[in-house]
Amino acid sequence: MEQRDFKDFVYGEFARIGKAISSPKRIELLDLLTQGPKTVEALATNTSMSIANTSKHLQTLLEAKLVTFSKDKNYVIYQLASQQVLMFVLALKGTAEDRISDINILRESHILRDQSLSTISFEELEEKLNSGTVTLLDVRPADEFKHGHLPHALSVPISELESHLDSLSKDKEIVAYCRGPYCVYATEAVERLKARGFRATLLEAGVSEWKQIQH
Repeated sequence: MEQRDFKDFVYGEFARIGKAISSPKRIELLDLLTQGPKTVEALATNTSMSIANTSKHLQTLLEAKLVTFSKDKNYVIYQLASQQVLMFVLALKGTAEDRISDINILRESHILRDQSLSTISFEELEEKLNSGTVTLLDVRPADEFKHGHLPHALSVPISELESHLDSLSKDKEIVAYCRGPYCVYATEAVERLKARGFRATLLEAGVSEWKQIQH
């Protein structure tokens, strides 16, 4: 193989990844799958797409070898193809955040409510957990919690938050987290908790970001 042919082949294969993620919906699907395996039906619900359209997008990701799938009775379950794909998704988001300021401006408005919510870093959270002064809530769906969660976290899905309020102590600060910087579940949880008289704080990250700093 000539050098030009070699380079054309290699960069052509690289371009397959670029083509696969050229759709916002496919990036959203990959981001959802960083939280763990999901059925086509669950992915369709989370992305507000039809099952047919979701399946079409997943097929493109499958052809690019970014995802794999398995079958459980009548369900098709997708997951990220490897840890490297997870890191790729995080790097993609990080690059966009670094180069496109509008992303951060909109996130501050929508997720952080224009800085009206208190936030906490992983380092601060670890110190408070070690001192026993906080309760850490994972407000994602229960299946995502089972796939992986932060140490010492309690599973309280946002849909079940109201039924857990009586079991939470107002003597401790409550920290809520969800799928990461662009997930509104934790924002909603903090707002509801504050309205009920709790001291509530938002963790601006999730399990994927936590795994990233562990490597």
